[in-house]
Amino acid sequence: MLLIYCPYCEEERSELEFRHGGDAHIARPTNIADISDEAFEEYFFLRDNPKGLIFERWRHIHGCGRFFNAARDTVSDKFVTSYKAGEPKPDLPAATPASDKTVETYEALEGVAK
Repeated sequence: MLLIYCPYCEEERSELEFRHGGDAHIARPTNIADISDEAFEEYFFLRDNPKGLIFERWRHIHGCGRFFNAARDTVSDKFVTSYKAGEPKPDLPAATPASDKTVETYEALEGVAK
């Protein structure tokens, strides 16, 4: 089980109390009605899926109900930090990239599934 720190409740709680809300700090179009279909598709649907540190929005649905942002390593699932919505993206050390540790899969442990 993951523990996620809610910056509003100021405590760590079980991951079961939270819901993922997508990428944080997305530049939203100023007038969405005037953008092209391609630009709308890129804004609304296309997201990077990097290996390493990402910034996400989360909602504490079974607690205060508020949205906040968090930095999480996609390889280890470790939450590096969380901060209130509206606050700027924190400057994190460059030494916080994803680990190179191999993630074990069923196929690696049991052979190729048939």
